[in-house]
Amino acid sequence: MAPLLYGCSESSYAENEQTDQSHSQDTDAAVSPSIRILALGDSLTAGYGLDDLSLAFPARLEEELKAAGHDVEVLDAGISGDTTAGGRSRLDWSLADSPDAVIIGLGGNDGLRAVDPEVTYDNLNAIVGRLTSEGLPVLLAGMQAPPNLGREYGDRFFGAYLRLAEEYDIVFYPFLLDGVAGEPSLNQADRIHPNADGVNVMVEKILPYAEQLVERAKDTRSRDTAS
Repeated sequence: MAPLLYGCSESSYAENEQTDQSHSQDTDAAVSPSIRILALGDSLTAGYGLDDLSLAFPARLEEELKAAGHDVEVLDAGISGDTTAGGRSRLDWSLADSPDAVIIGLGGNDGLRAVDPEVTYDNLNAIVGRLTSEGLPVLLAGMQAPPNLGREYGDRFFGAYLRLAEEYDIVFYPFLLDGVAGEPSLNQADRIHPNADGVNVMVEKILPYAEQLVERAKDTRSRDTAS
């Protein structure tokens, strides 16, 4: 009978070891969940005109960040037609999912509507100020005004983003549509919204800045855990 008893004991030990390892893995997952990034934006974020949301900016950015080794989830908070005023007004419910960091991609519709750049600045300032006061790392993606509005307006409009980049300790990506704007092959028929290839270029160019944001979010989480 001794071998039989020994066999049962060895089996129980193995099962207990597996249970302990499983518990340890569950505990690690609970302690270190994915970094959640809120993409707060307009149609450029929402994936306007694309065949599937898997082709949109948030989904593609999440894919590329994961491919680069980051455990992240990118939350789509893009609403087509939204302005900086709209983004400001819905900030409370946009934060309901408790993100660890935020990408702000607003302002394109302000430019299309020739909104006073000072108004755009005030709205973005309120958003960035709120987020940073709550300890959330921010990536601000700049926008440029349509050329037909003139150089003076364009300089003032882009200047709103430059001021915020100087006033806050944030990650600043100068132009969300860098490499895409004005390129017919990368845009839909309206020449405003990127097609799937255009989104891929957007993601490729912003990726190093998004990785900086992820590292800031990790550092913030580490400090919060230590305290």
